[in-house]
This record gives sequence, C-alpha cells and structure tokens, in this order.
Amino acid sequence: MALPTSSADVAAALPRPNGAGEPGSADPALSYREFRTALGRFATGVTVVTALDLDGNPIGLTVSSFNSVSLAPPLILWSLSLVSPHFESFRKASRYAVNVLSAEQQQFSDRFATRNDDHFADLPQHVGLGGVPLIDGCCAWFECVGEAQYPGGDHIIFVGRVERYAPGAADLPLIFHNGRYCALDPR
Repeated sequence: MALPTSSADVAAALPRPNGAGEPGSADPALSYREFRTALGRFATGVTVVTALDLDGNPIGLTVSSFNSVSLAPPLILWSLSLVSPHFESFRKASRYAVNVLSAEQQQFSDRFATRNDDHFADLPQHVGLGGVPLIDGCCAWFECVGEAQYPGGDHIIFVGRVERYAPGAADLPLIFHNGRYCALDPR
C-alpha cells in the first residue's frame, strides 16, 4: 500500500465504517470503542515528538505509541494519525526527536495533545541535532533521522534511526493507563 500524498489521499486511505458503524472492523461484533478501551489497559509512557516543519518552525505532538525496534542499528518507532494537522510536516521531516516525559511534565503532554499553535511558548527547551527542539527535564531524549515510513490502517508508522540519545535527570516517567495519567511507585 502506498503512503498517502495529499489530503484527498489521506481521506481515501481511512477505514470505512462497516455495517455496525465501526471504522476498520471486518467483524461487526468488534466494537471500535471496546477495542480502544481494551488497548487502554496497556500502560504506556508518554512522549512528545518534536521536529521542524518545512519553514523551519518547531512542531510537536503527544505520542504514546513509541517503542524500540532494534539495538543494532538503533531504531525506534512511533505512529501518527493520518488526520493529524501535523501529518504532512512529520511525513516530510528528515529528522525528529522523541522526548520521554517525566512524571512532573503532565502539562507538556496536555499542551502538545491540543491543536493549539503555541506549543513552544515559554517551553523550557534546548536545541538538538538539526535544530530540532528538545524539552528540558525529560527522562530521556532520542534524536532520530527518518529511516522508513509504513502505512498502518488509520495511522502512519515512522521508524527512526537514533543518531544521539541521552538519559535525563528525571527518573520517574509520565505514565498513561486506562484513560488517565498514573504514577509509578518509586519503591
């Protein structure tokens, strides 16, 4: 399947509802909402993926679909909805950074989860490779060059080759589980 190249292609690539009104389900008994709820039972860390758009402006969004792929070479993956307002910018970005948020950074997760254009105002940050912004105070940073992109239903899967990484001073990550933020017990 080829990646969509325009907003019309994106719309055409989205799953069509079946008879039960559930997007992407071949089985009418499979409920979109129930599936999403079941997925929410898997605890995830919370990241903000940052990059520069084609005009050199910083962009970012909250992502929980982050995972390691390979240690040699060092590869990670994350996914983005085809209807994200940043879809084209991230699809064309040659590099991006994954900022692993700490337990104290819930406000940044909330900030980058909105469609507000002012995500970077007063954000404590520093400059990473290629000018990509890195959020201060994170548990870790992974600075990547785009390795591959794959279609994945109503999302696109980005595989990044890690060029530089660093652990942060924060030990406790921001966790999302069952539709809400959670904290790890440091014991």
